[in-house]
Amino acid sequence: MEQRRSPGHDHWFYESQTRPHTQATAPLVPEAAYLEDRFLLGLQQEATALQPLFTRFQPALLAARDLSQILLPDTLSNSLTHTLTLYDRLSTALTVAQVAGVQRLCNHYSARLNPLPGPDSSRESNNRLTQITQYARQLAMQPALINATGISALDAVGLTEPDIVTLNQLVGFVSYQARVVAALQAMMGLPVRWIPGVSPPADADPALFDRDTAWQHALKPVELRYASADQLAAITFCQGIEGLEDAIWLLVHDAQALYGWATLQQRIGEHHDEQSALALATSARILGCQRPFTRHAASQRDALLADVDKAGEEQPVIGVSAQLVRMPERFSAAHLQPLLNAGWGTERIFTLLQTVAFASWQDRLWMALGETR
Repeated sequence: MEQRRSPGHDHWFYESQTRPHTQATAPLVPEAAYLEDRFLLGLQQEATALQPLFTRFQPALLAARDLSQILLPDTLSNSLTHTLTLYDRLSTALTVAQVAGVQRLCNHYSARLNPLPGPDSSRESNNRLTQITQYARQLAMQPALINATGISALDAVGLTEPDIVTLNQLVGFVSYQARVVAALQAMMGLPVRWIPGVSPPADADPALFDRDTAWQHALKPVELRYASADQLAAITFCQGIEGLEDAIWLLVHDAQALYGWATLQQRIGEHHDEQSALALATSARILGCQRPFTRHAASQRDALLADVDKAGEEQPVIGVSAQLVRMPERFSAAHLQPLLNAGWGTERIFTLLQTVAFASWQDRLWMALGETR
């Protein structure tokens, strides 16, 4: 999205993330704020040929829609421990949508953000929003570069542990949403925009996977004696979910988001097949997430570490997954052709793409909150 200067202290932010002292400019697509389904953003009405697919995956899609209401509601009450405002959340969502480059998301979050009053023009407020925006952009673009310093910077501008957990969940959710929307647009055969000279961030350094680093809490987890009824209910619901044991007491700082996230994970997992592990390993390799890569890479470990693109030439699942992880805005029907040539149906293709999209969320969450360096 185009950057423009405006008068006042807010000239460092995107046009739709500022509050100039002059009259605010209306968003380019104001109707995008009023979509009934804030996850698929109108795609379900446009994709008449994919209605059987929407019916088949309705439980997962409804869980994702519920999460959009949890993380990005119409109204929000703040407290001493939950200080992220609705403006903070929508500004973050717009930042992640811009990094992903999916215009449908940019239109929606820009239109929702536009009428909201921004923070005051004090140095503290500007610094706070700047740190939130920088962190969100970094996590959305190159999560392997997130480290303990980034978390400390959020703490320094007044974000609490629940705020930081919610912020990471929000970045992960919009990253997931962008890739589901891009996948469905490709399956519908919609054209993609192509900006010359734009290249994806480099894949994570293979050296990250040479050492076996234990997952550690980047923040202070919730203590059992202080857990609320909602937090205890979320923890009980999440018992038995693979790989969540170490993180559950940290993620439960935002109990609603954890409950919704776990529900979505279970519903997506119901459709996993033998190729899902390879898709999960590909996402983890590109983003730099150690635990899922170690768990799922199996016989493809050396090939993925050596050259993801070369491995993708031999394994279409790797090639398709890598494209969706790296550059969702360029993901098109042409990228699905190798799977169609191999006899894949639309249901199996969408299972794979949704797995990749959710991995883009999960990997970012694990890296930011437990693999910080």
